[in-house]
Amino acid sequence: VQLQASGGGLVQAGGSLRLSCVASGRTFNNYGMGWFRQAPGKEREFVAAISWSGVGTSYSDAVKGRFTISRDNAKNTLYLQMNSLKPEDTALYYCATHKLIFAVPGSSTSAYAYWGQGTQVTVSS
Repeated sequence: VQLQASGGGLVQAGGSLRLSCVASGRTFNNYGMGWFRQAPGKEREFVAAISWSGVGTSYSDAVKGRFTISRDNAKNTLYLQMNSLKPEDTALYYCATHKLIFAVPGSSTSAYAYWGQGTQVTVSS
């Protein structure tokens, strides 16, 4: 299983970015997916998750109302639309696929089996 994340970059506070994550090597649309992030010196934290069908989503309180997770199962691609970015959103962002088929993805890193390499998001003030 390979996950390739892209779309990160440098943006001013208040700006927007859209991250993408292309999956291969597994039946993409059978598994929930998630986005996590890790800032320097901090633990990896949950950002958002989406069910295998795309109907169910969840967000951390830190990004709720600003970020939107979505997926296109026909393209084996996961997205994270990030609006109203803040300097505290600066981190390396990872996509991940859940361990269990058709399971509802949660916020725990231990529930995810495969991880992408990360894409850097830097928000300047």
